[in-house]
Amino acid sequence: ETAQLLTAALTYAQKTDGAFDMTIAPVVSAWGITTDTPRVPSQEEITSLLQLVGSQHVTVSGTAVTLDAGCSVDLGGIAKGYASDRIAAIFAENGVTSGVVSLGGNVYACGMKDKKTGWRVAIQDPRDSANYAAVVTLSDQFAVTSGGYQRYFTAEDGTVYQHIIDPATGYPVKGDLTSVTIIGTNGTMCDAYSTALYVMGQEKAIAYWKAHSDEFDLILINTDGQVLYTPNLEGNLESVEGSSYAYQVIR
Repeated sequence: ETAQLLTAALTYAQKTDGAFDMTIAPVVSAWGITTDTPRVPSQEEITSLLQLVGSQHVTVSGTAVTLDAGCSVDLGGIAKGYASDRIAAIFAENGVTSGVVSLGGNVYACGMKDKKTGWRVAIQDPRDSANYAAVVTLSDQFAVTSGGYQRYFTAEDGTVYQHIIDPATGYPVKGDLTSVTIIGTNGTMCDAYSTALYVMGQEKAIAYWKAHSDEFDLILINTDGQVLYTPNLEGNLESVEGSSYAYQVIR
């Protein structure tokens, strides 16, 4: 199972041109944003560590996996998606036809809530974690959300650094998106893509969806206060009463 998950991570790294990359682990460790001792590494340290980042440092042969010296992997951007896929399989094996599972930013909606309606899943408001930005109705689908608004730290100079690192730069993402939600029928894929498209930014994320629209649907929340969603979600996505967001279909 571990080899399968590592292979999947390598596949999605290739498909997203490295926007999702599990080998970012040494850089993540240097920042320590999700630890009790976060810090801002020097440019020299980041440049050095980026030499350890890239799928070429991982070799998988059957169930044998090797890493180049000094390299390590971080499955935080894909493991919960894999776990939700396993839950879906366990549901199917045991005849469960209706249910919903939340793994924190990662939801699996099994079947229908009742005979007429699917499961209503709320998308958290990045500006106010106590509220929602949208609600989407799902059936036999996964919804995975990535954003930098829950885990971050503030440096001594007042700069806020959120926890998702861009593998191309070694720095926390500072893009035009505050939240990315991927909806599809494969939890592992949704998890990897939610991270990758957040790293890409709005323009590249939309372009990526257009090239893979048969694989997943997409909800973007950007820094301009827009909730952008794909046409398949029309009729299934609800705005929130009193919300300051503008809602728009991606054409």
